[in-house]
Amino acid sequence: MKPYLVLILLAAMTITATGAPQPLAAPIHARPAKKPAPPPPIYRENVQGVVPRAVRGGNPLQMLNPKAPAKYGTWVESTSFDPNVTGKWKGIKLFEWIF
Repeated sequence: MKPYLVLILLAAMTITATGAPQPLAAPIHARPAKKPAPPPPIYRENVQGVVPRAVRGGNPLQMLNPKAPAKYGTWVESTSFDPNVTGKWKGIKLFEWIF
């Protein structure tokens, strides 16, 4: 009877040893560093004025031509006016940022 008891105990130990649940520890992996979000770009619609328009237009001398095509714009777009006197110009907008 003793040999059967020893065999049964050995069988029970092997079954419990192989059927034991896995440990609940997660594997350790190095996480890649998150890249910071890039700043929002300044769109062309937000920057206006004589200098940006000359750079974008391709031929800045066409801005001086009174018979230039409409894609080069008019003088009114690049001029600042005096709010107290109607029709009186005050200066030229070299750079203009619109928020």
